[in-house]
Amino acid sequence: MKPIVEMSLGELAAFVSSHLFKHGIEVVLSGGSCVVIHSNNQYVSFDLDFIEGFAPRKKLREALAEIGFFEEARYFKHPDTKFFLEFPRGPLAVGREPVKEVISLEFSTGSLKIISPTDCVKDRLAGFYHWDDGQCLQQAILVAETQEIDLEEIARWSKVEGKLREFRKIKKLLVREKP
Repeated sequence: MKPIVEMSLGELAAFVSSHLFKHGIEVVLSGGSCVVIHSNNQYVSFDLDFIEGFAPRKKLREALAEIGFFEEARYFKHPDTKFFLEFPRGPLAVGREPVKEVISLEFSTGSLKIISPTDCVKDRLAGFYHWDDGQCLQQAILVAETQEIDLEEIARWSKVEGKLREFRKIKKLLVREKP
């Protein structure tokens, strides 16, 4: 097994996810770390947001301690990596709706459940729509440039969020150029 100090964000996420699964704790990666993975590392984040069901914090803490993580404030840290873990309470959602699709990715360090590229774009657009966060828009564009996304689904979701007008203004930024 590769040492934690040498793991990429994706490898570490898969390692942690697989370890927790062995303890009966299922997690799905969301947030900015999904942008890192879906954009092929064109974005940098050190925060791995895992959405988990309702495992007691004590069980989570004990499982993570087995692989060297310790809890500090609301984060879990490891002395051999700059990445840190956070476990926001579910449900797994983007805006007002549950996440539509969770995919599995395989790494040499294990399996990782992660929100799909389309849901990742919706997640980032939620930050843009509701908090006028331009960085979130740029992150959505990075994912759209590198992955196949469902623009019709994003338009439908934007309408549910009450942001169809905003979507129409930025739609062209999310269209992937064909090589």
